[in-house]
Amino acid sequence: MGKGKIKRIAINTGGGDAPGLNAVIRAVVLSALKRGWECYGIREGYQGIMFPERYPEGGVFRLTGPSVRGITHLGGTILGTTNRGNPMRFPIKNPDGTVKEIDRTDELMELFARHELDALIAVGGDGSLAIANVLHKKGLKVVGVPKTIDNDLEKTVITFGFDTAVSFATSCIDRLNSTAEAHQRVMVVEVMGRYAGWIALNAGIASASDVILIPEIPYDINKVIEKILDREKRGRFFSIVVVAEGARPVGGGYSVIEKEAGKAERLGGAGEQLAKLIQDGSGKETRCVVLGHLLRGGSPTMFDRLLSIRFGAAAVRALEEGQSGIMVALDPPTVNYVPLEQATKRMKTVPLDCDTILTARDLGISFGD
Repeated sequence: MGKGKIKRIAINTGGGDAPGLNAVIRAVVLSALKRGWECYGIREGYQGIMFPERYPEGGVFRLTGPSVRGITHLGGTILGTTNRGNPMRFPIKNPDGTVKEIDRTDELMELFARHELDALIAVGGDGSLAIANVLHKKGLKVVGVPKTIDNDLEKTVITFGFDTAVSFATSCIDRLNSTAEAHQRVMVVEVMGRYAGWIALNAGIASASDVILIPEIPYDINKVIEKILDREKRGRFFSIVVVAEGARPVGGGYSVIEKEAGKAERLGGAGEQLAKLIQDGSGKETRCVVLGHLLRGGSPTMFDRLLSIRFGAAAVRALEEGQSGIMVALDPPTVNYVPLEQATKRMKTVPLDCDTILTARDLGISFGD
């Protein structure tokens, strides 16, 4: 395994779903079949190969041309996905009810060998690609494909799923503008993004929002209220505040609503907390709208479809060229290869001196600082 000519490859999708996953799957399958390779899908990350008994239809199953026909425009993933059961930190319950985490990647390598799989194309974000990198180091041929609506992966200009999420968030905020103005309210719109503010920043600017709060710039609630009241003095009796789920006040922490073994912590509640502070501090009626998982669903934009297809085909080319332990990445105008080690080393957050931040400040948008 990991050496010699490739005959059978696998593909899996892990972490949160993102528009474009099915387009990647189709591109991988068709590109592999063109080379005479067999292609197999693993259900729900690594769950399908580790726990086949859970899947009567097969945890690892053959992917053919007909099985991926007509899926490019569909949201979600025909393979299923999960952010639970990380094989590097797999949760095991002790007799006393406590939970410990164990490394099951050696077991996973044995399962790949048992299925006679020569290589894996792992589609996912930082967590999924970190697992893929470990498997590469243990001897499996692995190529990663960067997926996350959060756009927080290093070494690629953009990840697929991000454009669709920002486009939808912008459309939603556009709709909220009219109702905010009609009722002279403050509308707080919470968007996903975890610890990076890319979605909030781009959707906020595109929708002409008044305040954008992102994790990279801790906010002072008094500055936010000052902006809202200043608009009121100028005859603008409503305001739109876009807040990333990972935004936090100066000196405060993230709003975490769930944390359990073997799973990334879940953020939430930042918008509701902010709305209460704004209403109490400004006296203006304030409402919160949480877009949440709406940003993950639906048909991918043209940009995300094309990027997904390019990434999927490039991943197969990389395997044919003998590459392993790399991630395909967009470096306009080309797709190139970067080491998984570099891509997963740190999170890509919004640079405070980037052109987009500077543009927002030039337009008078407040970041609460």
